[in-house]
Amino acid sequence: MLFNSELFVFIFLPLCLVVFFASAKFFGRRIAIAWLVAASCLFYAWHRLDYLLLLAALIVFNYFYGNFLSKNQKQNQSSIISLWIGLIVNLSVLIYFKYTNFLITNINTFSSANFTLTNIVMPIGISFFIFQKIAYIVDAYRGEAEEYNFLDFCLFVMYFPQLIAGPIVHHKELIPQFRNDSIFKFNATDMSVGLFMFTVGLCKKICIADQLAIWVDPLFNSNQAGFAITFADSWIAALGFTLQIYFDFSAYTDMALGLAMMIGIRLPMNFDSPYKATSIIDFWRKWHMSLSKFLRDYIYIPLGGNRVGAMRRYGNLLLTMLIGGFWHGAAWTFVFWGALHGAYLIINHTWRHVCKVNNWSMPAKLGVVLTFIAVVIAWIFFRAENFGIATQILKSMTGLNGVPHIGRVAFRKFLVILTLLGGVLILPNTQQLCALFRPTLQGIESFKPKRLWMYIPFIQRQENSLQIILSPLLGIILAIALLGAMTWQTIRISPVKNFIYFQF
Repeated sequence: MLFNSELFVFIFLPLCLVVFFASAKFFGRRIAIAWLVAASCLFYAWHRLDYLLLLAALIVFNYFYGNFLSKNQKQNQSSIISLWIGLIVNLSVLIYFKYTNFLITNINTFSSANFTLTNIVMPIGISFFIFQKIAYIVDAYRGEAEEYNFLDFCLFVMYFPQLIAGPIVHHKELIPQFRNDSIFKFNATDMSVGLFMFTVGLCKKICIADQLAIWVDPLFNSNQAGFAITFADSWIAALGFTLQIYFDFSAYTDMALGLAMMIGIRLPMNFDSPYKATSIIDFWRKWHMSLSKFLRDYIYIPLGGNRVGAMRRYGNLLLTMLIGGFWHGAAWTFVFWGALHGAYLIINHTWRHVCKVNNWSMPAKLGVVLTFIAVVIAWIFFRAENFGIATQILKSMTGLNGVPHIGRVAFRKFLVILTLLGGVLILPNTQQLCALFRPTLQGIESFKPKRLWMYIPFIQRQENSLQIILSPLLGIILAIALLGAMTWQTIRISPVKNFIYFQF
């Protein structure tokens, strides 16, 4: 089931919220949580019922094995072997479903073997919930995880806003919130903010990201069909995908945060205007923030982090980003994308050291431009099906595949792309728009009073504070936006398009 489907928006979500608050009021907290678990199971089973059984088996194993590790830690009986057993079980599931055909293909390519590819359909969101469970197992081994209630643990894993494409929520971030009585009482402010964020995300997905996909997909596939991509089209492909994945992932993040906030739950911030980053280091603090945190805490730091010499530190960075690239997909292009970002980070850290020693500094705007160019180049390899397509696009972008020429249609597309890029670089993101109401676990700097005009349709002043209300004006705006986006999807785009990160 997709967040941008009519079934989810008009049936599943309203029913889920009504029953949750009614259950909490008339039957108590545990029944309400049980209902959310059941609703999340239905949400996931809509894709494939048998994979719900796989997810349930992983929940049971990790819950009881985590408790086993925690007890052994308290009794000073834990061993590295017991940790590795838990890691191997989880990683084996990920490797089987995601990387089996990749391994078979490469074995056939680099040897005389002729193994047959398997017909494996990858469970949606497997990379996210496996990493989530690995973090729990490692924390249990370290003695940093509580022995949680089983129902709370089930909801932590299954909670549908973050189940498919993140953020990769840490158990300490989410489970304690289930013990807060306030989430079981309807809150008009949380509902209004959540509905606003969800609607903004829905409009981004349907009206921007999916429209850009119509332009971008044929261009990346043209080389496979035997057509040479032109200079103009290569730039449209590169910049178009750069914005497509931005708005697609930003949309999912907004919708996930909004869905959680409707019942008073705060998810960690996962997306913070990454194209405004002044360096690659800054970019990875703003793009897929929960993945960056996982890679740092559970791979980079255990490898030694920055506590070792410079060469080993850079090796740790490169290895961490290689793993991050391979996590995204079972293809060498994803590995290269990770390696490229690893190289970017090494250059960035080296440059920072040189600047510190020589007391130099780079203008922030120049940093934004250079970072954006580096990110665009890397996205080409991320999106391309193979290295041949990626290199052809790069050659065309530099004019090596023909004389640069921009036709009228391409010019109009460039205007749209540049307008969108200007909005990305200038306008506040959704989390900043709602900063006064703390839509994420992390704090976000609020706007200065002179910018509060942006809130006028959504707020009222109450005793020196601003509060979003479910006003008639807000209701009308959100209803028009929701219906308009869904109508646009029905007319222009069919069937409903997956989010890009669903494939990971």
